[in-house]
Amino acid sequence: MEMNLAILLLLSPFVGFLFNVFFGKKVSKGFSGTIGTLTVVVSFLLSVCFFAQLNQNGKAFEFSLFDWIQVGNFKLNFGILLDQLSILWLLFVTGIGSLIHLYSISYMHDDENMHKFFAYLNLFVFFMITLVVGSNLLVMFIGWEGVGLCSYLLIGFWYKNQDYNDAAKKAFIMNRVGDLGLLIGIFILAINLDTINFTDLNAGVVALNKTGGNQALQWAALCLFIGATGKSAQIPLYTWLPDAMAGPTPVSALIHAATMVTAGIFMVTRMNFLFDLTPNVQHVIAIIGTITALVAAAIGLLQNDIKKVLAYSTVSQLGLMFLALGLGAYNVAVFHVITHAFFKACLFLGSGSVIHGLHGEQDMRKMGGLRKAMPITFWTMMISTLAIAGIFPFAGFWSKDEILMTAFHENKTLWIVASIASIMTAFYMFRLMYLTFFREFRGTEEQKNHLHESPSLITIPLVILAVLATIGGAINLPGSTWLNHYLEPILAGKHEEHHLGSTEYMLMGIALVGAIIGIVLAYSKYIKQAFVPKTDNEIVGFSKTIYNKFYVDELYTATIVKPINALSNFFRTTLEPALSKVVFSFGSVAYGLSSQGRKLQNGNIGLYLFVFVIGICAIITYLFIAQ
Repeated sequence: MEMNLAILLLLSPFVGFLFNVFFGKKVSKGFSGTIGTLTVVVSFLLSVCFFAQLNQNGKAFEFSLFDWIQVGNFKLNFGILLDQLSILWLLFVTGIGSLIHLYSISYMHDDENMHKFFAYLNLFVFFMITLVVGSNLLVMFIGWEGVGLCSYLLIGFWYKNQDYNDAAKKAFIMNRVGDLGLLIGIFILAINLDTINFTDLNAGVVALNKTGGNQALQWAALCLFIGATGKSAQIPLYTWLPDAMAGPTPVSALIHAATMVTAGIFMVTRMNFLFDLTPNVQHVIAIIGTITALVAAAIGLLQNDIKKVLAYSTVSQLGLMFLALGLGAYNVAVFHVITHAFFKACLFLGSGSVIHGLHGEQDMRKMGGLRKAMPITFWTMMISTLAIAGIFPFAGFWSKDEILMTAFHENKTLWIVASIASIMTAFYMFRLMYLTFFREFRGTEEQKNHLHESPSLITIPLVILAVLATIGGAINLPGSTWLNHYLEPILAGKHEEHHLGSTEYMLMGIALVGAIIGIVLAYSKYIKQAFVPKTDNEIVGFSKTIYNKFYVDELYTATIVKPINALSNFFRTTLEPALSKVVFSFGSVAYGLSSQGRKLQNGNIGLYLFVFVIGICAIITYLFIAQ
């Protein structure tokens, strides 16, 4: 029975995908969206059931569906593993996924390919569930590649715009770079341990480390982390994520909030026993995460596209999560993943509500004064902004404070850099709120006359997510730490909890004061001084460098894209024609010989007899000589 429910949990979104592919165009748009949403709701309800059972008996569920691969001593099953970590991920993947599907029914209603959109959304959720519930690295890799494919389809959904197609291709290719690292890491573990099942890997890794195999473990951990940098947008493979804003806003929320970008954190947390034995790789993870948090926050300071600001905010917050992972605080990283899923999904869907109300406008310089026309959108986004800024008592305060507290105890330098990134976060998020919702409207008169709050199917998910962004920190409050105890079977109590003392209260105060400083600076500039960002052509100096994202894309284009294009052009215009001539020359020789030989076949019987006699004479002569 439990195995059947687990299969239903996995396949329910896939059923929605099949329905919308084959029948979506034949039914109404509303019905297509409803079926797509209900299939994800079914997975969410089943996740809640498994969560309740796991809480009751504490025993993980593992099901082997069929034997898959057997080569020598290496044997692999296609299995499902529902333990504390996978069920926790399922809850917010399917829960927030359900809200995004519900939101999309209204948001995408005017699109002629709405059924196709829901098909892609359902397929995305199916692959994300596959990634989370796989009992071994290879099943996880199937889901890993699947969400990469679906992100390509969703980012480039409005394919008539070539810029959107380019963004989709960029996301797909950059993810493949990281995925190659992940695949190499899986091969290293498989060769050295003869298994990639999660339940067997722990003991195998420990045994290999004791027998002098730490070098192989170091390489495996590093390659797995490279895979995580691609999927979770860390330096240097982060530039695809802001460009992913080309997709419809529900796609941005789905990719950036709780699903695809959290896959790297999930994988590293799942493999925590490997990374704990490779401290050098952990140190690299912490440094990369901290630099990513700072660089992305700096870029977010001057972006004017409302979705681009949120995109760089996501990259920055992911950097903080990787900082926690690098410091061995896996439970703290998971805590921030959950709270981030709440407030970031709300912010993205809220930005979609604003864009919907302004008929596609995304430039904050052309917004302003929307709080009266869109009160629900304003208040839900304000709550989520307070959460991401780290203001007490909202969810983001507790999880971000845990990361900073861990960094302070482990590495003061990383703590300082992460704190600066957090102050920047408070500044650019309130910059977004002030430019979008306060003072006078700066758009066109036609837009002003049509300002209105979004429909209930859009605002209901916003309200639910805003509530979660407010109370979500309760799952791991200091003193109760429910999440820490819940994850103990996965993490084996590896992270030492910091009990509240004078130092901890001081760090909380510093983090809170830093966030308030960022908010006050934004208020002073964008409300009191009524500053409106300049047009693109007027931005000069270092601000222009930041606005252009430190020219990282241009650097990649100059050092990677152009040389590869030049090499491919050389192959196409020079090498391939030369090789073709060589190959065709053999054909030309054969053709020339056959042309001459064809002249002998002229129907002259006398000539044929003459050649026949010569042949017989040659054979007889050879026989006599050979004897």
